[in-house]
Amino acid sequence: MSGSTIKFLDLQEINRRHADELKRAAAEVIDSGWYVRGERCGRFEAALAQYIGVRHAIGVGNGMDALRLILQAYMELGFMREGDEVIVPANTFIASILAIRHCGLTPVLAEPDTGTYNLDPALIERHITGRTRAIMVVHLYGRVCWSGELERTAARHGLKIIEDNAQAIGAKWDDKRTGALGDAAGFSFYPGKNLGALGDGGAVTTNDSGLADVIRALGNYGSNEKYVHEYAGYNSRLDEMQAAFLEIKLRCLDAENRRRREIAEYYCGNIVNAGIILPATNPAEAVSGDESNVWHLFVVRTRRRDALMSYLKEQGIETLVHYPVPPQDQGALKDAGYCGSAVSDAIHEQVLSLPMSPVLTDSEVSRVARVVSGYNAFS
Repeated sequence: MSGSTIKFLDLQEINRRHADELKRAAAEVIDSGWYVRGERCGRFEAALAQYIGVRHAIGVGNGMDALRLILQAYMELGFMREGDEVIVPANTFIASILAIRHCGLTPVLAEPDTGTYNLDPALIERHITGRTRAIMVVHLYGRVCWSGELERTAARHGLKIIEDNAQAIGAKWDDKRTGALGDAAGFSFYPGKNLGALGDGGAVTTNDSGLADVIRALGNYGSNEKYVHEYAGYNSRLDEMQAAFLEIKLRCLDAENRRRREIAEYYCGNIVNAGIILPATNPAEAVSGDESNVWHLFVVRTRRRDALMSYLKEQGIETLVHYPVPPQDQGALKDAGYCGSAVSDAIHEQVLSLPMSPVLTDSEVSRVARVVSGYNAFS
């Protein structure tokens, strides 16, 4: 091994750049005496709504709650009922599917596209039944999952489109940001996300005022008026401290996403290895001026994934697998009777995430590309 270890994600360095502002904000929140649903949360919600380009942003406890609250609100409004179906990609983090299950709805797993790893719009139609009420698109790894075909399919069948935007905040499709593309969107501010809190947090965005009112109430014990509870809600609120931190970090998000695109562009142009499949099937998608991918993760594929992972560890390069076990094979879903997905299974067996963060130095990025290029993927 030559040189120091290159971290997969250096959260200490990411937050160190904002440290003075974060500490001042923390002191202000402490001194305010108001820690939940106060001024700082309101300010962040307004800033997020303006950034995404929607009427409403509601801070909630975490990303899975954001999706669950959207679905529950549609049920309260009478658009969905228990047992109704929501189409969701088979290749996603389990939270997308659990949010559906927790509402008593039925997740319908659809095959992903092998090039993008996202839901394949061309395959949605075959999964639609008389009980289908929504399509949940996941902008996986930071890449936009959207198309005119998707919009037309949803409109033709009267379906809602719910965005799982946990990994793609800041990405754009036709000059419109993810989180403003569908009927509603759920966000995660888990510390490792492109916009990460220093704890947990999430948000919902929508242009539907009626939906927003119900979601806000559901996350506050079902109440919009103190001690008056219209719905059987939850306790899922973004606290003042995290809201203050997120408002500060939101200002830097576009610059940090540009740096991620620069790194992806370098990887795509300089990793040369016939045994490794790079994530961008279209080279133009990796260039720094294209905003359709904010590169939350840079995921490669190889048939000898574990061997590559061990090799990179020996060379002082940290990697992670997103995700090693397909949702349908998880014990949490064993009673659902999901059939295996050949495409999804292959993806989960072969993917490996290389270091990707806005604080990687040029020399670290160069070293990653050089070492991955030098790996013998066939031995």
